[in-house]
Amino acid sequence: MSDFISLSSLNIPSLLPMAILVFGALFIICIDLAVKNLNRSFYTILSVLFIVLDLGVLIGYNGASRGFFDTVLVDGIAILSQCIILIASAFFIPLSLSNRHFKEYEMAEYYALFLFMIVGFQFMVSSDNLIVIFIGLETASLSLYTLIALHNRAKAFEAAIKYFTMGALAAGFFALSSLIFYALTGSVEINTIEAVLKEREFQPLSAVLAGTVFMIAALGFKLSVVPSHTWTPDVYEGSSAPLAGYMSIVPKIAGFVVAMRFFEMLIASDIIWLEYILYGLVVITMTLANITALVQEDVKRMLAFSSISHAGFVLSAILIGTTQANAGLFLYWILFMFTNLGAFSMLWIVRHKNNLWDERYQHPFSKFSGMVKLMPTTATIMGVFMFALAGMPPFSVFWGKLYLISAAVNSGFIYLAVIMVVNSAIAVYYYMKLMIYMFLKEPVANTSAVYETNASTTLKVIVGFATVVTLSAVLFVEPILNIVTKFVILSGF
Repeated sequence: MSDFISLSSLNIPSLLPMAILVFGALFIICIDLAVKNLNRSFYTILSVLFIVLDLGVLIGYNGASRGFFDTVLVDGIAILSQCIILIASAFFIPLSLSNRHFKEYEMAEYYALFLFMIVGFQFMVSSDNLIVIFIGLETASLSLYTLIALHNRAKAFEAAIKYFTMGALAAGFFALSSLIFYALTGSVEINTIEAVLKEREFQPLSAVLAGTVFMIAALGFKLSVVPSHTWTPDVYEGSSAPLAGYMSIVPKIAGFVVAMRFFEMLIASDIIWLEYILYGLVVITMTLANITALVQEDVKRMLAFSSISHAGFVLSAILIGTTQANAGLFLYWILFMFTNLGAFSMLWIVRHKNNLWDERYQHPFSKFSGMVKLMPTTATIMGVFMFALAGMPPFSVFWGKLYLISAAVNSGFIYLAVIMVVNSAIAVYYYMKLMIYMFLKEPVANTSAVYETNASTTLKVIVGFATVVTLSAVLFVEPILNIVTKFVILSGF
C-alpha cells in the first residue's frame, strides 16, 4: 500500500475560492511595502476584482463536493452562502470611497484584513468539520475586531474591545461544545456526530444537552440571539456605518449556515427539548428586540435592534427545518441584504464629523427632522428602506417574511406564525417613527449642506442600486427562490 496521498484525492480546487482572497490580501500588503501612499481607490478596486474573481471561480466549480482530507464541503448550501458573502462584500468595500477621507481607508491593512475576514466566513460555511469551522470563525472575528478599531475613534476602540471580549467568550463555548461532542462520539465531523448519537439514542442525555447549550451560546453570539445580543447596539454605534451594515448581514449568514448544519440534524432526530429551546429563543429574540427598538433615540442603534429582530425571525427557519423554510431563510437574507445595504449607506452619506444634533449620538432621530423639505430625494429613499425593513408590501423584505410565515403554517407552527405576524406589526412603529421625523416635523438645519459632506458618486450609485432592488423585488423573487431551492435540495436539506 502506498504511503503517498494523491493530489486528485485532496481536490485542491475546492480550496481555490479561499486561496484567491488569501493571495489577494498578501498581494495588497506586498504592494504597500513596495509603493507607499497609494490611493484608496486603487486598493478598493483591487479588492473588488479579487472578490469578483473568487465569485466567478465559485460559480464555475464543478468538482467533487469533498476536498482536503474531507474537511472542506462544497455543497449547494456552501456555494449559495458564499455567493451571498462575496456579493455583500463587493458592495460594502466601495463605501470606503466616501467624499470625506478617513484614516483607515488610506491603509492597505484595512483591505487585506477585509479579505482575510471574508476567507474566514467562507471556511465557516464550506465545512462540516468543527475544527475548520472554529478556525474560520476566529479568522473572521479577529479581522473584524481590528477593522472596527481602525476607525480610530474612542467609541470605535470601546466597540472593538466589547466585541473582542464577547467573541472570546463565544469562542470558548464553541471549543467546549466541540470537546464534549468529540468525547461522546470520537469525531468532529457533524455527519459522524449525528450517526453516532443516533446509534446511542442521544445518551447520555446530560452530556448531549450540555454540548448543545454551549453550541447555542456560541452561535447565538454571532447571530445576536437573546441573551447573547447585548454587544450588538454598542458595537454598531461605535463602528463606522459600512462596517455596522456589514456585521448585520455577513457574519449572520455564516452563523445561520453552521446552525443549520448542526441543529437540523438534531431536530430531524426528533429531539423535542432542542425544539423547545429554539422555539423560545426565536420568540424572545424577535419580541425583546422589537420592544427595545421602540425606545431608541438613535437611528443606528434602532437598526441594530432591528437586525437582532430579523435574525430571530430567520432563525425560525432552522426550527421549522423543512426545505421550504431553509429556502426561505436564504431568500429572506438576500432581500434583507440589499435593503440593509441601502439603509446603512444612507447613514454613511449623511454622516457629519461633528455631533451637531446630540452630544452622544451621530444619528439621533432629531437629526432627520424635516429632511423632506431640505433633501426630498434623500428622505424619500430612506423612507423606502424603512418601509421595506418594516415588511410592507410590495417592498423586498415583505416577500421573505411572507414565505417564512407560510413555511411555518405549512409545517403546523401556527402559534409561531401568529407571533411572527404580531412582531412584524410592532416593528412598523419604530420604522415609522423615523418617517414621522423626516416628513412631519420641521427642519432643525437651515441648509442641506450638513447632510451632504460625505456623499460621493460611488455612494450614490450603491444606494441607487439598493433602492431599485428594494422597489422591484417582486419581479425577481420567483427566480431567486427557484435557484435557492435547487441548491438547498442539492445539499439534502
